[in-house]
Amino acid sequence: MADTAWSSVSAPYVRPRKSGEPDAWAEEAAQRGHVGTHQLREVCEVQPPHEVAQALNLSQGDVAVVRRRLVLLDGRPIELTDSYYPVAIASGTPLAETRKIPGGAITMLAKLGHEPRETEEGVRARPATDQERQLLEIQPEEWVLVLTRILRTNDGAPIEATVMTMIADGRELRYKMIM
Repeated sequence: MADTAWSSVSAPYVRPRKSGEPDAWAEEAAQRGHVGTHQLREVCEVQPPHEVAQALNLSQGDVAVVRRRLVLLDGRPIELTDSYYPVAIASGTPLAETRKIPGGAITMLAKLGHEPRETEEGVRARPATDQERQLLEIQPEEWVLVLTRILRTNDGAPIEATVMTMIADGRELRYKMIM
């Protein structure tokens, strides 16, 4: 059986950035003539949703560090991103601090010895919740896309689970398989 590799628009988001390199979202938006930024909404320890706890191999009742962000395109909210990290990895590091991380969380994970080597993603569509409609400034009839991404190291250990809730309008996800 031949080796198979997948390429997707997510690839730049799951690799560590080089010193001085812009974050992946700022770079992608700039390539299209826009300004991509994000606002850090909250960093804290929480009991994650069941799906996230399973992805991180957490036991019932365990907590994780979450970094909640509002993603903006030209100043307009387009996505809510919640990234969860096992406490054993994030506690006492910039991942658990309420401030932006130079190079982003993926770069910090790599610096801490947890470089991502495997990515798993799932995408679903659903109606937006009241809170999502408010934060994303969308109408009650609008739906959202929810992309869940799990990052693992070479040995399969989960290091990050991210739930991205995106405005569906104008969103395109692309994947390419190389065989």
